[in-house]
Amino acid sequence: MAAPENTEEGREETILAHLNELRIRITWAALSLVITTVLSFVFAEQLLDFLLRPYSASSPLGAELQVLRPTEGIETFFKVSLMAGAIIAMPMILYQLWLFIAPGLTKKERRYVYVFLPSALTLFGLGIAFAWFILVPASVEFLANFLPDVFNPDWTGQEYISFLTTMLFWIGVAFEMPIVVYFIARVGLVTAKTLREQWRVAVVAIAVLAAMITPSIDPVTMLLTMAPLIILYSMSIVLAVVGERQFKKSMAVE
Repeated sequence: MAAPENTEEGREETILAHLNELRIRITWAALSLVITTVLSFVFAEQLLDFLLRPYSASSPLGAELQVLRPTEGIETFFKVSLMAGAIIAMPMILYQLWLFIAPGLTKKERRYVYVFLPSALTLFGLGIAFAWFILVPASVEFLANFLPDVFNPDWTGQEYISFLTTMLFWIGVAFEMPIVVYFIARVGLVTAKTLREQWRVAVVAIAVLAAMITPSIDPVTMLLTMAPLIILYSMSIVLAVVGERQFKKSMAVE
C-alpha cells in the first residue's frame, strides 16, 4: 500500500509545483502590466486626442466628449492608460505564458519560442491595426450619423473610450487564433479534419465571438469583424495540419 500513497503524494507535489509556477508567471505578467500602465500615464493625454480622431472625423464641426460624473474624466484617462499598458506589456505577458508551457516541452520543441513570440505579436498588432483602420472608422461613422434628425451624438468620454478599447484589444486577441490552434494541434488535442468538418459550428461561434468583442450592435461592424476571423479560421486549419504532423512524428519517435 505504500507505493500508491507515494504516487499520490508525488502527484500532489506535481500539481502544487505547477500551481506555484502559474502563480509566479501571473505575478510577473501582472507586474509588467502595472509598470507599463504607469508609464502610459505620460502620454495618455496625447493618446486620448488620437483616439478622438474617428469621432471628430464623423462630424463636419468636430466633436468633444462629454462627462456626466465628476470622476468620469479621470476614469477615462486611467482606462486609456490601462489599454496602452496592456498593449505594451503584451510581449512580456506572452513570454511568461511561454515560460509556463516550456517545461512540458522537449528541448527541440522549446525552440518554437522563436516562432511563437514573433508570430503572436505580429498577429496581435495586425488585429489592432485592422480594428483601428477598418472597424473603428466604419462603426463610428455609422453610429454617429444614425438618424441624425432624431439622435444628437454627444457621446460621453467613458462610453466612447470603452467602445474603442474593447474593440481594439479584443480584436487583437482574436487574431491570435491561428497560433492557438497550431499549438493545440501540436499537442494532439485537435485535428485539421475535425476543424474542417465543424466549419458550420465555427462560423456560428465566430458570429457569437464577433458580437461579444465588438461593442457595436450594427450589422456592418459585425460583418467586418467576422470576415477576417473566418479567414483566420481557414489559416488555422492549415496550421493544424502542420501541428498534427509534428505531433504524430514526435509520438512515433517516442
